[in-house]
Amino acid sequence: MRMLLPTAVDDLTDADLDRAYAWPDEPQMRPWLRANMVSTVDGAARAPDGLSNGISSDADQRVFGRLRGLADVVLAGAGTVRTEVYRPVRVRPELLERRRAAGQTDIPVIAIVSRSLELDLETDLFSQPTGRVVVITHEASDPVRRARVSDVAEVLLAGEDDVDLAVAVDRLRATGLARIHAEGGPHLLADLVAADLLDELLLSVTPVLAGGSYDSGTQILRILAGDPLPGAPRALTLHHLLEEDGALFLSYRRA
Repeated sequence: MRMLLPTAVDDLTDADLDRAYAWPDEPQMRPWLRANMVSTVDGAARAPDGLSNGISSDADQRVFGRLRGLADVVLAGAGTVRTEVYRPVRVRPELLERRRAAGQTDIPVIAIVSRSLELDLETDLFSQPTGRVVVITHEASDPVRRARVSDVAEVLLAGEDDVDLAVAVDRLRATGLARIHAEGGPHLLADLVAADLLDELLLSVTPVLAGGSYDSGTQILRILAGDPLPGAPRALTLHHLLEEDGALFLSYRRA
């Protein structure tokens, strides 16, 4: 993997990647929410089987692992957790010392946004967690389901009749989770952007085309899908650009 911008660097090591994706103002960390998404060249966020893995690459998986290892909390929507079958997070041993020096827990917290609380609590994510699991829902959510979830995870209430993402983010930060790493899916990311909560978009572009539709009938979603963006289009600033085997890795920040 090589860096093209802001400076040209060949053969990036894992340490180089960690520096490229370092959180702003480390070690004096300020609250920051970044999102990481993968897409085809024409903007599809999923493969025909409905999963992101089919449009990923070895380089994308390498970056994905480093990003998780640097975060305080991994934020995802319940639909993505179900579809992608989220598993307990594991951090590479070489990142543990860095995390401890930064005052982070050994394992990033997994935070799941769920309005309906329709979660499979038998999966390893809940039954064999490696770290804290937090489920974010709202006060009007089903109390029976909420009680079941509370047996295997922390429940964070944010909003009365629907999840208020701004409140949820504030409450995560109030517990010391300043480095928030969102992994989608497209609907959650659209909600975060519409609520003006996104500071940085990390986009992996795989050199493949999805076309106008899939034969399987799977809906082709862009990396953002759902809520309209007030004042769109919104300007971003390119922070860095990496490349490997035609795949591009872009970091965009608020303009």
